[in-house]
Amino acid sequence: MSKRALKTSAITGGGAGEPADLDFARSLLAGLRAERKSIPCRFLYDRRGSELFEQITRLAEYYPTRTETKILRACAGDIREATAPGSLLVEFGSGSSTKTEILLSALDRLKGYVAIDISPSALAEASSRLSGRFAGLTIYTVEGDFSRDLELPGEFGTVPKIGFFPGSTIGNLVPDEAVHLLANMGRILGQGSRLIVGADLRKDREVLLAAYNDAQGVTAAFNLNILARANRDLNTKFDLSLFEHVASYDSERGRIDMNLVSRSDQVVRVLSHDIAFAKGEAIHTEHSHKYEIEGFQLLAQRAGWVPARVWTDADQLFSIHELHQPQAAD
Repeated sequence: MSKRALKTSAITGGGAGEPADLDFARSLLAGLRAERKSIPCRFLYDRRGSELFEQITRLAEYYPTRTETKILRACAGDIREATAPGSLLVEFGSGSSTKTEILLSALDRLKGYVAIDISPSALAEASSRLSGRFAGLTIYTVEGDFSRDLELPGEFGTVPKIGFFPGSTIGNLVPDEAVHLLANMGRILGQGSRLIVGADLRKDREVLLAAYNDAQGVTAAFNLNILARANRDLNTKFDLSLFEHVASYDSERGRIDMNLVSRSDQVVRVLSHDIAFAKGEAIHTEHSHKYEIEGFQLLAQRAGWVPARVWTDADQLFSIHELHQPQAAD
């Protein structure tokens, strides 16, 4: 690392333009009044939800986090060799930034690191930890939604950029949404940039179901927390004991579907509206798409990226993809 002084800058941009609780309120009511009830998965990750997800990543059944981490450690040297000195590392949805430390340790000639997240507390915690470990690194935090228009700090306009999107978060989106997001990342990073992205792979059905229905019930608590969050933040009246976490695998679409299923006929007061649930009716909370390597590369091409290298583990559980953004033709 160069011995520049740490610089942490909070920049607001690309958000919804409204308080988070208002966004949650509007999305919750719209989703529960739809023909097929749903709540957007981004609302799973309040402080308690994030704590529960961290517990999930340490469960024996949940292979993605430890497998991706192992792959990243193995391929970090390859990524370093292709990264020009003075590049900028940009992480989309930085969260706790724990996997980022692997790349930051390898990419020791960076101009800086930009963490983008919608959670100011996650940004603050990650910035504090990383600044302690990488004392010479210039760190920027950008509070905003990278699925929308968002600008990087102006001083980095011509700097080579490498994006980082770990965790197979791309799998939470249906294909058209994933294409839109990858295309927007390309616009944010600019021509000639690279993107390192994690994508979970298709595998044995029982392995997948165990990962989302753990024996300790942590995933169930994580899913149910979205209703507890509504009670805490919006004064809704969900009785959590009347809902059950159910995760199933759709082999045709290659995805896990997470739902909260009503155990009985009931009516719940939600923001001055009575929402009726029939016994067995589901609230959809999350997709988790699993890919074939070639299928993900085709998805990336639709978004304007050129697929390059792919790294996987020996058991073909998980993949890390390197994508390139073409330079404009002269």
